Amino acid sequence: MSVTQLIRIAILLSIMLIVVSFALLATWRDATSLFRKPWQLGRSLFAMNVLLPLFASVLAAAFALHPAVAIALVALSVSPVPPFLPLKQLKIVGHQEYVYGLLGASALLTIVLAPLTVIVLGLVFSREASIAPAAIGRMVGMTVLLPFVLALVIRSRLPAFAARASPVAGKAGIWLLIAAAVPLLITMWPAMISLIGDGTLFAIIAFSVVGLAVGHVLGGPDPNDRTVLALATATRHPGVALVIATGNFPGQKLVAPALLLYLLVGAIASAPYVLWRKRQRKG
Repeated sequence: MSVTQLIRIAILLSIMLIVVSFALLATWRDATSLFRKPWQLGRSLFAMNVLLPLFASVLAAAFALHPAVAIALVALSVSPVPPFLPLKQLKIVGHQEYVYGLLGASALLTIVLAPLTVIVLGLVFSREASIAPAAIGRMVGMTVLLPFVLALVIRSRLPAFAARASPVAGKAGIWLLIAAAVPLLITMWPAMISLIGDGTLFAIIAFSVVGLAVGHVLGGPDPNDRTVLALATATRHPGVALVIATGNFPGQKLVAPALLLYLLVGAIASAPYVLWRKRQRKG
């Protein structure tokens, strides 16, 4: 087994552990909450799966971006909530069913919304695009649904054990992710640097800022819900985006570095919003 394969396995295991860690504190009612609130579910999907894909399409068309960057942003805009995002959301808003409900609904509806990917990619890049729902399903199932459901079952059967195991799984997942991400970052750093220019940084920052704004506005009257949807709209599952991008554009070898660049720049761009919402909640 190669080093690259080991890194990929470590990242997959780390993400699964992170999902398990926060899902051990959730209930089935939390996970299915959005399906009992159709208006809130509709607003969430409109922000994440309509408005942001439209903006990403405008970015790709308006700027002379490197093709890998344009493809990465459009693929990200139609991807579900990333499995590691609830950790950040919960730190800001505390325990809230909307955090878990949005993760569960986004993951379950990804396959249903997959045809949107074909339409968006085809319109933006003027070519016939194909998508493999099975490949997306495997990615979402492995990184979100499987560990999420497993943790919910454990929580319902062994609540005391779940409470003790949650922080242990979370710390193990984070340290494993750091150990796997560092060599990956070092390896891809030259390719990431090569993508900077021609409006790349501006496009990624704009993608993050507009995503935050759209989610905040459509989050509803509850300030915590606004924060949750803002972060969910601006931050997407890079693994699913990679599956979508490489499946439709196999010749673009720089998509993975472009996605990693998005993760770094997007985190920096969203930091002021996160600090503002923390202060608002404390105040």
